[in-house]
Amino acid sequence: MFQLKTKFPENFLWGGATAANQLEGGSDVGGKGLSVSDVYIFDENTPKEHWADQWHLMTHRQVEEAQDPTSKKYYPKRHGVDFYHHYKEDIALFAEMGFKCFRMSLAWTRIFPNGDELEPNEVGLAFYDSVFDELKKYGIEPIVSLSHYEMPLHLATEYGGWVNRKLIDFYVRFATTVFNRYKDKVKYWMTFNEINCVKHHPYVSLGVVEENHPHIEQAKFQGAHHQFVASALATKACKESNPEAKVGCMISYQLLVPYSCDPDDIQKTVEKQRESLFFSDVQARGYYPAYTARMLADKNVILEVEPKDEQIMREYPVDYVSFSYYMSSAISAHPEKLEGAVGNLITGGIKNPYLPTSDWGWQIDPKGLRTALNQLFDRYQKPLFIAENGLGAMDVVEEGDLIQDDYRISYLRDHIKQIKEAITDGVNVFGYTSWGCIDMISASTNQTSKRYGYIYVDQDDMGRGTKRRIKKKSFHWYKNVITSNGEELD
Repeated sequence: MFQLKTKFPENFLWGGATAANQLEGGSDVGGKGLSVSDVYIFDENTPKEHWADQWHLMTHRQVEEAQDPTSKKYYPKRHGVDFYHHYKEDIALFAEMGFKCFRMSLAWTRIFPNGDELEPNEVGLAFYDSVFDELKKYGIEPIVSLSHYEMPLHLATEYGGWVNRKLIDFYVRFATTVFNRYKDKVKYWMTFNEINCVKHHPYVSLGVVEENHPHIEQAKFQGAHHQFVASALATKACKESNPEAKVGCMISYQLLVPYSCDPDDIQKTVEKQRESLFFSDVQARGYYPAYTARMLADKNVILEVEPKDEQIMREYPVDYVSFSYYMSSAISAHPEKLEGAVGNLITGGIKNPYLPTSDWGWQIDPKGLRTALNQLFDRYQKPLFIAENGLGAMDVVEEGDLIQDDYRISYLRDHIKQIKEAITDGVNVFGYTSWGCIDMISASTNQTSKRYGYIYVDQDDMGRGTKRRIKKKSFHWYKNVITSNGEELD
């Protein structure tokens, strides 16, 4: 009756994860348009502590300047690490590691440059045909995010972003186009990357410039509602195109724990966790949870919902739940009295004295991944996929192209051990893609030197370098992990 599972499933999907806006480059070729991520700058003269500031707040002035072709500022995500021209070389390296899958995203702006066109850009579609064909050559399963912080900038500047209901139709046209085009090449899809991050950075998630919205909470949740409807309609379109395909949601899951046993800390943690899991609750269950009414009332938010919205959401929930996990966060009802965890970009939170901290202030909690897997599986009883997990660090190239990234190996090893523990707990987790399997542009700080990959790219924060790819020590370690199906971690 009961079967204790002590090993990773035989068909477990091992791989790595990327995003087009951080990886591809090639923004000036193939008819690609500008995305919301293409307006972020990097300035090496700006103090390090301010590099992530623009991630949370974008202004009209910054957006307008980014569209000026005479601007002399450096926009790293327009350049990425030039996967656009190196994809065959990079995929061959993934194959050498033994990847079973590769999580990637489509640049919406390669296919619909402005987002509101009636017909797609064939050059962009053909590029992804080539990428998928190259992956197939090595038996690597693509797992594709439709929208990973790369909605067309035009939809933000001309329509006001996802607050505008018209974006549902634009998104569904894009989704239907790629579902039909790649139905024989892609089995696994995700509708929106880290959809719950609309709470923290509405510009890159929703195309919403905060200075346009004196009631920003209203804009965030109205935009989220439109994304929920769009996700359900996209799921419907995907099933009509290929009934065997699987569609998932994707959230950023920063495990939240009470700082103390103070009842106020416990209640505040419940409230914060609900705000985070609200998004996967809706997409996985297909309806708004009971706590929605009070949560929105406390924020003075009144959603505009059309009659058929709730019906389509209920009829087309997602097939699986995917998430990113980098850290946990301690929550207090009285944070002003305690030391904050400054590196926890998503929830902030209180510094946990039991946990070590990365170079960027992220608190490292491998056991929290086991807890997160159990919480999510208990909550949804749907298959889980770990879409992101990794350590950003400064890597040094030694003589002979040696990169001794034992710190990265240690981080990943400790987390993979906890995935195995969760599988023994009974959790159905079918894949793991560590974040940034090849070095690319950091989402939050726009650096290249904040590196996550098994593959080093010779490029500095201002884009200078040869783009040469170099295998790190972790490359060979992860290859052994995959070959042994997670049994050999040392």
